[in-house]
Amino acid sequence: MSNFIREKIPEETAWYTERMDMESAEIRIVRSRRRTLSVQVSESGEVTVRAPYYCSREEIRRFLTEYDGWIEKHRRKALLRRAEEQCHPLEIFSQDEIEDMGDRALQVLPPLVRQYAEQIGVTYGRITIRRQKTLWGSCSAAGNLNFNCLLMEVPDEVRDYVVVHELCHRKEMNHSARFWAEVEKVLPDYRVRRKWLKTNGSTLIRRLPVR
Repeated sequence: MSNFIREKIPEETAWYTERMDMESAEIRIVRSRRRTLSVQVSESGEVTVRAPYYCSREEIRRFLTEYDGWIEKHRRKALLRRAEEQCHPLEIFSQDEIEDMGDRALQVLPPLVRQYAEQIGVTYGRITIRRQKTLWGSCSAAGNLNFNCLLMEVPDEVRDYVVVHELCHRKEMNHSARFWAEVEKVLPDYRVRRKWLKTNGSTLIRRLPVR
């Protein structure tokens, strides 16, 4: 399976990482050349803020206070999920199973991309299959497409949604209203498909072995 690239999308390069204690949790701060603040809650419940180099800790604290409800909601879900998995551990995919998914993806996804690209009216570049813990697919400015091998474990209609989503970025490299309008032209029920991925996708991702 020579075309199956086993690698992760590299994380955003950080100048340095620091910690901040809040009332509800310890916060990991990753500083980089970015211009805006963002926050994410990991599968383990860890809270990470991505911030510009020179953003003050007081600005970060105000930002976190503004999103306190959202953070607590997602931390609670992550911690409940961890507790459930300790009682009912997930079956981790073996390396053979991952390679099989990669092989199948190389057979299934290129024809699917070609079909939808013609329907949408766009071109594309290289197609790469990866095992990823953060993304289901991506589209570069040059039109190169990356897809997660785990797409072989989702329903056909959800797989179609991910392909259409990435191809529509060939028209709109953002998630604006115009972008979603392009997706809806092809898949009027895309919200249902996206909801399945949001509800069930993380369980599949957690079945990937830790490297």
